Amino acid sequence: MINRHRFRQLIAPTAGIRKSVAVALLGLGFFLVGLALSFRLLIGPAFSSLSDWWNSILSQAVPKDQIDLANHWLGLVLLLVGFYLLFQGVRGSLRRINEILNPGIKGGMAKTFLRRQQLAQGVRIVAIGGGTGLSTLLKGLKQYTSNITAIVTVTDDGGSSGRLVRDMGIIPPGDLRNCLVALADQEKLMTDLFQHRFKTEAGSLSGHSIGNLLIAALVEQEGGDFDKALTRASEVLNIRGRVIPSTLTPVRLRALLENGAEVCGETNIVSSGARIRRIFLDPEHAEPHPDALEALAEADLIVIGPGSVYTSLVPNLLISGITEAIQSSRAAKAYICNVMTQPGESDAFTAAEHLVALQANIDGRVIDYALVNTGVPSPAAIEKYEQSGQHLVQADLDRIKAMGIKPVTGDYMSESDYVRHDPMKLAARLLGLLNR
Repeated sequence: MINRHRFRQLIAPTAGIRKSVAVALLGLGFFLVGLALSFRLLIGPAFSSLSDWWNSILSQAVPKDQIDLANHWLGLVLLLVGFYLLFQGVRGSLRRINEILNPGIKGGMAKTFLRRQQLAQGVRIVAIGGGTGLSTLLKGLKQYTSNITAIVTVTDDGGSSGRLVRDMGIIPPGDLRNCLVALADQEKLMTDLFQHRFKTEAGSLSGHSIGNLLIAALVEQEGGDFDKALTRASEVLNIRGRVIPSTLTPVRLRALLENGAEVCGETNIVSSGARIRRIFLDPEHAEPHPDALEALAEADLIVIGPGSVYTSLVPNLLISGITEAIQSSRAAKAYICNVMTQPGESDAFTAAEHLVALQANIDGRVIDYALVNTGVPSPAAIEKYEQSGQHLVQADLDRIKAMGIKPVTGDYMSESDYVRHDPMKLAARLLGLLNR
């Protein structure tokens, strides 16, 4: 039996054009029949005269009993030459049209068309999170499908985003910007420009990224409509998929620490140095983005993480209706555990403890699978991270199984200057869950 996701990929090239092709073929049939009926009295004698003229010439070169065979082979040669010239002419025209319409894309129109059709008919994926973890994942997912919805946390109150929140009263754009760039199908020059951050010598602009400022400018142009501003930014970058905030309500984080203290604001929570017991939103009942609930209901796969458990993942799940929408969805639900622990947030956490922290802040279970890294960084990388208080997350698989969650292990690392997830490894393994 063919898996429905594989079948969708198989027929992807014909999506949206099957009806048009059928209508075109029907029209061609009617045209040829009409041509034959209407012009048979004109075309018939013309072809008869041409045939007599050609046979008279051919009779001088071949025996009379071989004329029909010679005409047969000549007709075949003319058909092949005609088809070849027609193919080359159409191919050249389409390639030129493709170069004009898509100057930055290499390859022929057919290849571009097939690729885009396959992506457009790809599985529906909802990725939930924030920070660099979510944007890393999106870079891999966009190679398999364009049906991606990134639901992004909006509680950042530090850096450029925090300043724009305070100065303009908008939703923090930083994590949204990173996700837009990750899904961009635009040339590198544009994405590099979006991510450029002004240096300290830039005065009042120091620390701001151009992408954040552009989103803020678009919000102002759209009369304060953040949704429309994100749509326009998505068009500028020509992204595959959609990026939406988990809520359009201005919210901030509130944490109850294990020492009994209560801290407000994401930056203060991370820098408190104390272990976090629970995370809350302020205000407590923020309305979810309506498109987030719709995407979750239609998803084939829902992915939570990777990212900071308390400040990137849990805040999204605390938005009213988000957790319930995940639980009621028929999609496969996967959590991606971090590779390294995070100081001030997940100190000394094992893989299972990440899951415990996530589940402790919400009602009910939202995870079927947990992708847990079992690769080991180089000794030099481990030593470098340990100097800053970070450690490799231990894969305590038995505890995860005891929670009723299926661990999906593998070497998901990409090690360069930093130890992070490899987006292509993650995406391939996640898509593999749909074939189980």
